[in-house]
Amino acid sequence: MRRVIDGRDLLPPEPLELTLAALDQLTEGDDLLLLLNCRPAPLFGILRRHGYFWDECAQGDGSFEITIRKGIVGEQ
Repeated sequence: MRRVIDGRDLLPPEPLELTLAALDQLTEGDDLLLLLNCRPAPLFGILRRHGYFWDECAQGDGSFEITIRKGIVGEQ
C-alpha cells in the first residue's frame, strides 16, 4: 500500500513529523511518497540509520518526490 504525504504547503517541522509518524506504520511491501518543496537532506540520515531505502526525483518546478520503503532483512 502507498501512503502519500504532500508537504509542499506545510511549514517545517510538520512534513518531517508526519513522515516520521508514517514510517512507524510502514510494513514490508508498503511505501511512502513525500512531495516536498525542498530536498530533505536531514531526513536521509535518519532513514539510513533506521534501515530505510529511498529514491528521490527532482521535479521541473523545483519540488521533490521522495519514495521511501522499509528495508527487507538481507536486502542491500
